[in-house]
Amino acid sequence: MASAERPLSPHLQVYRPQWTSVLSISHRATGVALSAGAVVLVWWLAAAAGSAEYYASFQGIAGSVIGQLLLFGWTFCLMYHLCNGLRHLMWDAGHWLELEQARKSGTHVVITSVALTVICWIAGYAAM
Repeated sequence: MASAERPLSPHLQVYRPQWTSVLSISHRATGVALSAGAVVLVWWLAAAAGSAEYYASFQGIAGSVIGQLLLFGWTFCLMYHLCNGLRHLMWDAGHWLELEQARKSGTHVVITSVALTVICWIAGYAAM
């Protein structure tokens, strides 16, 4: 049993976050965000299967500035979770396990996620 005076280790008050831990926490957070996005996806499908008025009201919300920002964020979450998931698969295969390689691959994950998000949105607007 831990003493009341001594925090459990590693404690957030004494532990400085590292790049790999920030990426790990971000991977979990994007998983939660994707779950919330899945609920919105079901809402969109229900609206599409429903009446024209119901779909138009959904489109009004999704087409608003806030709706577009949420969709952009959800797109980034999808791309980040995908890229970081592939990084984890590489780790499971025994690759990129050295600390410097893990840091570099994390940086590549973030850069690639941002690039893929921007590419998706540019391609989406070009198709309109």
